[in-house]
Amino acid sequence: MTGIERIAEAFARARANGRAAALMPYLMGGYPDLDTSRRIGIAYAEGGADVVELGIPFSDPLADGPVIHAAATAALRAGASADAVLDVGRSIAQHVPVVVMCYANPILARGLERFADALVAAGVSGLIVPDLPLEEAPATLAACDARGLALVPLVAPTTPDDRLARIGARARGFLYTVSLTGTTGERASLDGGLSSVLSRVAASTEVPVAVGFGIGTPDQVAAAAAAGADGVIIGSRLVRAAGEATDPVDLVRALVQAFSAALSERPLG
Repeated sequence: MTGIERIAEAFARARANGRAAALMPYLMGGYPDLDTSRRIGIAYAEGGADVVELGIPFSDPLADGPVIHAAATAALRAGASADAVLDVGRSIAQHVPVVVMCYANPILARGLERFADALVAAGVSGLIVPDLPLEEAPATLAACDARGLALVPLVAPTTPDDRLARIGARARGFLYTVSLTGTTGERASLDGGLSSVLSRVAASTEVPVAVGFGIGTPDQVAAAAAAGADGVIIGSRLVRAAGEATDPVDLVRALVQAFSAALSERPLG
């Protein structure tokens, strides 16, 4: 089974099991340390995650807010490397599909083909490159397509319709919809226009639409699903929890269980 097929199966299984959307928690690889991040990822799966987004730490994460930026900095200082994080991903991928989130610089430093091969060797299913614009994506898309990896693009509420159509046509696995203009981080509430944004994005693509940024409570998870998301991504709240205890595994597992319950308690749209 290719990575693209495994992601599709995860979305289909979530719906077949009566969930309002797939649950897609984010994990900063190597934070607070490599072994703990591995155990956190497995706890995500045990708590009900359908897909895990695994971040490779980078020194200049332009899309990330202070919580994830600080976690990346701490992971790098502790010696986390791309190879070590992919080894974490290999363990998590035995339980659920893993989509790696990596900025362009580490990919270019290794070489696109070698990096894509490393993802496949680790059992990773997909790749998100937040600073890879549409115009510069063809080579990466070709490398991923050749290996059955899903190259997952991002769109925002401000993405124009013509550009949205072009991005949606090239999306693999799912289309990552940013819920707001700004960086990652917890918010008090979701944007009231999320439903219309998701509707516009869904009309542009044939793959599931997942939403992230600013989602950090069970109520917000349920609201995102009710607004039309096929998948819901939670990042900063879980990354913050990873630093809140000496051994945060039980804490993050409980949080993911609460997010999972919020999706399971809502009827299908």
